Amino acid sequence: MPDRPGRPGKPLLLAPRDMPKRSLTGKAGRLALIHSLAHIELNAVDLTWDLVGRFAHVRLPRSYYDDWVRVGLEEAKHFSMLQDRLAKLDAAYGDMPAHDGLWQAAQDTGHDLAARLAIIPLVLEARGLDITPPMIEKARQIGDADTVKCLEIIYRDEKNHVAFGAKWFRFLCDRQRIRPEPAFQDYVRRHFRGALKPPFNDRARSEAGLTPGFYKPLARLTG
Repeated sequence: MPDRPGRPGKPLLLAPRDMPKRSLTGKAGRLALIHSLAHIELNAVDLTWDLVGRFAHVRLPRSYYDDWVRVGLEEAKHFSMLQDRLAKLDAAYGDMPAHDGLWQAAQDTGHDLAARLAIIPLVLEARGLDITPPMIEKARQIGDADTVKCLEIIYRDEKNHVAFGAKWFRFLCDRQRIRPEPAFQDYVRRHFRGALKPPFNDRARSEAGLTPGFYKPLARLTG
């Protein structure tokens, strides 16, 4: 597998600190937010297929590949929906800058499938379960029904993506005869830059198999 996925010439990639402010308030802020979400979903496509290809040498059941192929197709659907939403707002993916933080977060775990599962679905996608419901409510308040529809589909699908991450992380821990919660916390401390920040959507996370015992100790330690 290549170190980096193939990407279009745009958008311009900036450091996260240099990114413009995103908001659902005002057309410019809404465009920035939807563009950012589209970029996240394009990264998610790459990260999911990397899970399939990079770790093909690991002995895994056929259902592992079935699960992540489904996720890859759903991430592509999300990107297409957000592209369409941008087009209806007279914009396109690539019109605004984006950052490379998601792919950078994955590069450190290319040697270890359990570490990759801990960081991508169980930290980064799980964060989507925390922040998407408030975005849905904000979009509903301003009467943006099209964005609400996109976000509701993404939120529904991402619960399953986190669930697949939890399922296969637990599978690998069982294979190694180690406890999943301490193993997850060790991987996050070693491979994730930054803090796990509350508030957490405990209900959605638990429904996906990511119970508070996984992440609450890290939130206490990192603040």
